[in-house]
Amino acid sequence: MTRAGDAIISGEIEQEKGTLAHSAATGRSIPIISPAEGVSEELIRELVETFYDRVIRDPELGPIFHKALSGRWSRHLALMVDFWSSIALRTGRYQGKPQAAHFGLQLTPELFTRWLSLFEATAHELCEPDVADFFVDRARRIAESLQIGLGIGPKALRLP
Repeated sequence: MTRAGDAIISGEIEQEKGTLAHSAATGRSIPIISPAEGVSEELIRELVETFYDRVIRDPELGPIFHKALSGRWSRHLALMVDFWSSIALRTGRYQGKPQAAHFGLQLTPELFTRWLSLFEATAHELCEPDVADFFVDRARRIAESLQIGLGIGPKALRLP
């Protein structure tokens, strides 16, 4: 086979497998999942509604959400659908400020762990494996970023 033929086949295989990005920090390759593959607005809505139904019933997280979102639950769910749509489908609908929204809620790394646990279980229950992995990866990154910004958790900046 010619080199051109090899390149075409190689390109087709890479498209089927997804693209890999190499992380200099960890020395490993990270799969870059095309967000639009297998994700729809309907799936995002189902994921958000199912997940937050579990959150609001959770003995650790529920009280925090009840207090912070009293009377604004429907608006919050719509905002979270916009948030995840912006991440997964690149719609750009979310215009909020997540760091500011979470400031002053007395959050702890343990509460983030609980949030992630519920999110991961919900995503894996509702989504195809690759789609669930995409959502979980983004949720972990978001949780890490929020914790850094809020000054909590193992990666929080400790300034003198």
